[in-house]
Amino acid sequence: MADTSSRTPSAAHGRPASGWLTFAGLVALVLGGFNVIDGLVALFQPEYYLVTEDKVLLFDFTAWGWIWLIIGILQLAVGAGIITGQTWARAVGVAMAILAALGQLVFFKAYPLWSVMVIGLCVLLMYALTHPSRHSTAA
Repeated sequence: MADTSSRTPSAAHGRPASGWLTFAGLVALVLGGFNVIDGLVALFQPEYYLVTEDKVLLFDFTAWGWIWLIIGILQLAVGAGIITGQTWARAVGVAMAILAALGQLVFFKAYPLWSVMVIGLCVLLMYALTHPSRHSTAA
């Protein structure tokens, strides 16, 4: 008899593996990296953006730099959590994607193309995190 267990991928804790969750973890890592870069640019080179500080909604570039840096670091941690199969990371990942997308809407005037791209990745992340079965984990 042939052993068929090698054809069915499984991950930690005997849960079925999900390519969607692996993809979601990688997207969360990319988004986290993008937001860290966005934060560092806002902190150290605010002239990079298309508008002056008085045209950015709510805060100045220093505040936005810290906001994006913190969100980015948290998204990096969430991405690592998703890839390692942590159940908390899926819910936190969705919440962080919503928060980042809303933040990009507010930051839209400073760099519109970047904001649209990041919002699109946030939507893709939300889909990837909510699509797999409830008990699956990253491959």
